[in-house]
Amino acid sequence: MAPKRPPCLPSLLLPLLTLLLPQADTRSFVVDRENDRFLLDGAPFRYVSGSLHYFRVPRVLWADRLFKMRMSGLNAVQFYVPWNYHEPEPGVYNFNGSRDLIAFLNEASIANLLVILRPGPYICAEWEMGGLPAWLLRKTEIHLRTSDPDFLAAVDSWFKVLLPKLYPWLYHNGGNIISIQPSSAFPFGWQVENEYGSYKACDFTYMRHLAGLFRALLGDRILLFTTDGPEGLKCGSLRGLYTTVDFGPADNMTKIFALLRKYEPHGPLVNSEYYTGWLDYWGQNHSMRSISAVTKGLKKMLKLGASVNMYMFHGGTNFGYWNGADDKGRFLPITTSYDYDAPISEAGDPTPKLFAVRNVISEFQEIPLGPIPPPSPKMMLGPLTLYLDGDLLTFLDILCPHGPIHSVLPVTFEAVKQDRGFMLYRTYLTHTVSEPTQFWVPNNGVHDRAYVMVDGEFQGVLERNMRHQLFLIGKIGARLDILLENMGRLSFGSNSSDFKGLLEPPVLGQTVLTQWLMFPLNIDKLVKRWFPLPLLRSSHPQVPSGPTFYSTTFPILGEGGDTFLFLPGWTKGQVWINGFNLGRYWTRQGPQQTLYVPGPLLFFGGTLNKITLLELENVPPEPKIQFLDKPILNSTLHKTYIYSLSADTQSPSEPMELSGH
Repeated sequence: MAPKRPPCLPSLLLPLLTLLLPQADTRSFVVDRENDRFLLDGAPFRYVSGSLHYFRVPRVLWADRLFKMRMSGLNAVQFYVPWNYHEPEPGVYNFNGSRDLIAFLNEASIANLLVILRPGPYICAEWEMGGLPAWLLRKTEIHLRTSDPDFLAAVDSWFKVLLPKLYPWLYHNGGNIISIQPSSAFPFGWQVENEYGSYKACDFTYMRHLAGLFRALLGDRILLFTTDGPEGLKCGSLRGLYTTVDFGPADNMTKIFALLRKYEPHGPLVNSEYYTGWLDYWGQNHSMRSISAVTKGLKKMLKLGASVNMYMFHGGTNFGYWNGADDKGRFLPITTSYDYDAPISEAGDPTPKLFAVRNVISEFQEIPLGPIPPPSPKMMLGPLTLYLDGDLLTFLDILCPHGPIHSVLPVTFEAVKQDRGFMLYRTYLTHTVSEPTQFWVPNNGVHDRAYVMVDGEFQGVLERNMRHQLFLIGKIGARLDILLENMGRLSFGSNSSDFKGLLEPPVLGQTVLTQWLMFPLNIDKLVKRWFPLPLLRSSHPQVPSGPTFYSTTFPILGEGGDTFLFLPGWTKGQVWINGFNLGRYWTRQGPQQTLYVPGPLLFFGGTLNKITLLELENVPPEPKIQFLDKPILNSTLHKTYIYSLSADTQSPSEPMELSGH
């Protein structure tokens, strides 16, 4: 129906009003295939973009990070939308606070950045389950990222909520998102799926369904794209969607762009993920890319007229339990820090790499006038002594107020709707075991770490792919407790359903253990309840081992700032500050030794702050912590992947196939 004419407006004024109103119909972002370029509002356009994930940065810091990106010479920001961050339960949606996607788009607009949007449903991004909700696995036979009707039904329901929210922001609607590519003053670019060529299914029916869904909900004027590494183009590209590619400084740019031309003969060359650094795994070295390699590759691409997105430009942090994992012959969880050796550090500070990248960009397009803001203030504090609150088993009734679930055989996290964190499994010995007897879980059935206790005494750890057995003794009726930790679901490539918990019943000697009680634990809720209140403590507690809570309170009297929590001598666990789940630490494993603490999480001016640790294994003889003014991200005894890149050759020590985004 045509819009009605305002009844009181004189007809002679209508032409003037038409001239004054924004002309949505004149706004466009298209592929000019004849000249191998993009056109923005009819003018040649090339984007130089950087990735930033709003879900890895506290909301109060979004504007700061985006402004620094714009001042670096970027004209666009690329980001994902993680489905599991916004739909925690089927049909329950959260777009508030740090999940306020529209607020983030508005901050990008204020920073004068276009936006390349990558809404999934799968995103990888080293994020828990690649952004897919864990509740999908409650249907145990579901086939993820395929045309499985159960999966498509969930995807359709999600996108019917998400995409209408974004429709007003499409560039041709007078907004910002042009679907898959740039728009004036804001979002541009829609990606359908992510690196689908790296996934084993290669289900074109699924890809066509997604494309049709986007068209149905957003219209035919949107520009949709796919992106894959060079090996994934065959399966990841689809007729009607613009094909782009991912590669890093060490890869052969000429060869890869030539391969891209087989799938996209005409139009602009696009590298949707040019890697400025790389991710970190627990137990391996901190990944770094040399400034010279990054800038040399960037300059070469820009000389070719290519559009490029740098992944990452600012990495951020995997707060809470949100890190993902890879499976490369064994289970490899991602660290809490997502610094990525990016041009803007985890703490939001410009690095030498940023200034070098900015200089390259300035050779090809204008950059904003004015200096890049300096590093934010940092503070040091401590050492501080932490005090024993009690072992985890002491708080079981509070951690699981509805009581345990009984089953003859143990069940998974997903079966009891425990998406993340921890669950306790309990049974009792049916006979006396007087000699050390093998205790194990068949078929690598510990997902992911199991902390084993007999009558409250810590016995040791079983670990997925790594530690397969312990030796136990105990009397008949002895209580066997196994605390299971979900270390993050698989997020890349062959990520078949990654169920968590005890996937098989444990075996003691020749006896299969049965009659289990499962306690899904809500530790975050307990810590938030504790947060304002000091607990009564014994003055000289013994130093226990096994899952144990420690905490302390402390004022910050001077001027504050960001800081980095250092936990020397602690083993592995989880940290909360003022009730906020800062993430995992694994001091003994490395490489990450400090956790980034954004200043806005802290209270200044003498108000007490509270820090709580759940140490899972062994507490140091002196349970102290410190806050440092610099991070320690590369401290490990493990010699694995070290990155030293040339422009066109891939070193044997650079396993670029390890992951994707």
